[in-house]
Amino acid sequence: MDMFHIVSEDRIKKAYRDGDFDNLKGFGKPLELEDLSSIPEELRMVYKILKNSGYTEEEHQLRKEMMTIEDLIRNCDDSVERETLARKMNEKLLRFNQLMSKRGTKTNSALFKNYELKIQNKLK
Repeated sequence: MDMFHIVSEDRIKKAYRDGDFDNLKGFGKPLELEDLSSIPEELRMVYKILKNSGYTEEEHQLRKEMMTIEDLIRNCDDSVERETLARKMNEKLLRFNQLMSKRGTKTNSALFKNYELKIQNKLK
């Protein structure tokens, strides 16, 4: 064993003796293991890191949908269709902002998107 391994083992043993691990969340309860069998083995660690940081598949999907709607709005000539797309965009932004607030992340994306749309409309 190398020196770092020995030192870290000693510190863990000392913390255990001192009771530093007694008040940990889930102490004495069985671990809740996730079924990651549907995720390729080489991507499981990345998935866990993203999930633990609060990034969700729903957030990813919303971002993709918002980008698609933005492209459609940019290329839309029909004013009625543009309003429908803008409504959909606002719904997606609202849902995205809800997800971000659950995570504790503040976002002003709705303000910036609405501002961007106003500028684009004035430039046309």
